[in-house]
Amino acid sequence: MKKLFEIDTKDYNINGTVKVRPSVRAIIIRNNRLAMVHSLQYDYYKFPGGGIEEGENHSETLIHEVREESGLIVIPDTICPFGYVHRIQRGNPEDVFIQDNYYYLCQTKELGVSQNLDDYEAEEQLVLDWVTVKQMLDANRNHFHSRKHKDFRLEIISERECRVAEILLRENLIQNE
Repeated sequence: MKKLFEIDTKDYNINGTVKVRPSVRAIIIRNNRLAMVHSLQYDYYKFPGGGIEEGENHSETLIHEVREESGLIVIPDTICPFGYVHRIQRGNPEDVFIQDNYYYLCQTKELGVSQNLDDYEAEEQLVLDWVTVKQMLDANRNHFHSRKHKDFRLEIISERECRVAEILLRENLIQNE
């Protein structure tokens, strides 16, 4: 899979403890809108997905994480690699947090199911929202309330998603309305 870009905050102790946590993210486009998970608490958007557990493959993780976070049901035969983002930054509580975020284009069934959120996701009030790239970029760059949250990683996640969406625009996979 091709590397889309790297985010390296260089704010960590390279000789300290390290946590590696790969994840998968779904790029779902329907009627020129992106299926995004919207944090009502902090007003930012992210592509649905989550961490890869030991013994799971990317497709399995993508299918169950998208279903849990958004309620959308991924059609397995439509999963297509798009690229990955390599992220390195200060962790909490570890000194270094390393994450490869693997993005996959895919389609979902028209009808979904109820979300099944983790506690922290429910606290953030995550909901599925179909948005234009313009709406997502505006929220993530202009309205995001990261200062309210103790986890500084949310700001990096928000910007990561903006940069992926801009690549989708450049590659004409979606239009900026």
